[in-house]
Amino acid sequence: MSVPTGVGPATSAGPTVDRPDVLAEVTAAFDRYEVALRAGDVTTLVELFWDDPRCVRYGVADRQYGGDAGATWRRGDPGVPPGRTLSGTVVVTVDDRPAVVSTLFSYPGATVEGRQTQTWVRFADGWRIVAAHVSEVPA
Repeated sequence: MSVPTGVGPATSAGPTVDRPDVLAEVTAAFDRYEVALRAGDVTTLVELFWDDPRCVRYGVADRQYGGDAGATWRRGDPGVPPGRTLSGTVVVTVDDRPAVVSTLFSYPGATVEGRQTQTWVRFADGWRIVAAHVSEVPA
């Protein structure tokens, strides 16, 4: 996965953007999510979403509000087709708690371009996705 370099620390009046240690943590969490998604590892996929009624996931043809709804949906739709590839991945962190990961995805022979955005937050038990949006457009 390619991760463009960030703008670095902000001035003392603003937040710190893309601290290398935080970028590494979020990138590792995102990579873990991708591995689980490709493997259909429902346990890890459910774990990586915030277990809260305010967690939102908008899929290509579905939507879930809350950790329970997301877990129920994921158990019925655990993985993605083989050959998923990512491109244009951008990770942005702000200070040491919030982060956004945006990426494009595709499949062999597909006629659509997939788009995925996840908002991650560091909680006491680790990085969790608090909001996600997945869409596809004609390639």
